[in-house]
Amino acid sequence: MRPTITALVLTYNGERLLDRCLGSLAFCDRILVVDSFSTDTTVAIAQAAGAEVLQRKWEGPGPQFAFALEKISDGWIVSLDQDEICSEELRDSILAATAADSGKAGYWIPRRSWYFDRFLKHSGWYPDHLLRLFRAGRMRVEVSGAHYSFHPDGETGTLTGDILHYPYESFRQHLDKVNDYAQKGADDLRAKGKRGGLCAGLCHGAGRFIRIYIIKRGFLDGRAGFINAIHGAFYAFLKHLRIEEGDWGRPFEHK
Repeated sequence: MRPTITALVLTYNGERLLDRCLGSLAFCDRILVVDSFSTDTTVAIAQAAGAEVLQRKWEGPGPQFAFALEKISDGWIVSLDQDEICSEELRDSILAATAADSGKAGYWIPRRSWYFDRFLKHSGWYPDHLLRLFRAGRMRVEVSGAHYSFHPDGETGTLTGDILHYPYESFRQHLDKVNDYAQKGADDLRAKGKRGGLCAGLCHGAGRFIRIYIIKRGFLDGRAGFINAIHGAFYAFLKHLRIEEGDWGRPFEHK
């Protein structure tokens, strides 16, 4: 018999795409949603899709995944974010890989991300391979700033078919996330003893733009590629500038 497949989705106010996300995972034997006390219809959508819903206060991706993975004792795990959809081609690849019982610890999956008016094909955004299919107990989670990644314990393979990613619904939402990620990244670098400031911010910002737009050929993604490169440069600028916040002036101490 084929080993069981559990779909794992962490959520918080994810009503925008959650029905599409969970619907694309209907082939799994079990869908586990770990919610961080959403205030929208996220929980109702998950329950309507037949998911098992657990709630836990958000303390970062590391603790949240640790809590979730304790609830999955065996078989395979497919992990998607609430703004991601499993394509039909990927579904077929997952079913074939898990049925083959190759002994691999996990599989890397390409992800296509929509930005502004298209799926980006360049800019360092594609194929963006992520370890999102893995055996229970044979993977560890690593966190850096606001970002997390899975790392396998054993041999891996690569699947065909894409995760379809819709990270933003507006420029404002992207800028809000840039601001949030930059702060978390700055806090992380500061804790590691890194130095920052204006010059560091300008250098890293310029370097990030060159990397995205020139080296990663973001110019081939048209207007979307240019806008994305600008946002990426601004993120790097803010992250390294904020390592050294200064005191922002205290009028009551000035004469």
